[in-house]
Amino acid sequence: MSEAAPIVGRMTTTFGPDDELQGARFVEADLTGARFRLARLDDVRFDQSFMPRAVMRGVDLTDADIDGEITGLRVNGVDVAPLVEAELNRRHPGREQARSADLAEQRASLDAALRAWDAHLARAAALAPGAVDVSVDGEWSTAQTLRHLVFAMDGWVRYGLLGIDDAFWYAGLPFTEYEPEVASLGVDLAAAPTWEETIAAHADRVSQVYAAYDDLAGTDVAADAPRIPPWYPEGLTRAVHQSLGVVAREHWAHLQFVERDLATLEERAREAR
Repeated sequence: MSEAAPIVGRMTTTFGPDDELQGARFVEADLTGARFRLARLDDVRFDQSFMPRAVMRGVDLTDADIDGEITGLRVNGVDVAPLVEAELNRRHPGREQARSADLAEQRASLDAALRAWDAHLARAAALAPGAVDVSVDGEWSTAQTLRHLVFAMDGWVRYGLLGIDDAFWYAGLPFTEYEPEVASLGVDLAAAPTWEETIAAHADRVSQVYAAYDDLAGTDVAADAPRIPPWYPEGLTRAVHQSLGVVAREHWAHLQFVERDLATLEERAREAR
């Protein structure tokens, strides 16, 4: 291992072919500006990582699998985000309306998302008992995903639109970056609710979302929401329809992930027969 000259007061370390870095783990490491050249990254995995403005040249992405925010991502000079969005909308009729400023269209999108979720839960029920609690490759299980959807509805609708201060279910599951803050909201990261509790909490929040759609009909939904969730950047605002639309968008986004993992569980069940 050789060390290059300091850059802007920091030591830049160069790792070469003689360094044993296979299986190395970088947890909350700041690799801003790092350079990888002729590096072997077979089977590398990035979780909850940030790569804005990443540049890849001459790379081999055979069988790569990417889930995340891809706005502005160009592959061989083509902006792929519109292509991905179009294909997801084709696969999931109703998904496109989730971003509509028209509450009727937005509500119809949520209707379609919930029907798709019902179909997913029916497939999960056909597997061995407890399949909803099984994690695939460290991802959230179906039960954990529903807990996250409850958390999202609590933040954007109950707290943000309805003004409920004590808005959060004790077993809601936040996104990873916000985990250190949730105790102040009454959320217990160690909570282990039953499946029945999770289903009931989700159904209750969905009913409140539909009630909000009813109450907001005919109002100025382009106006700023009364307030935004506590994790949202201070000083920024969201329109009422945007806050409410998060619910449909989140249900569609996370359906994509749980269906991916359910397919893996179904394949494992077939191989075990």
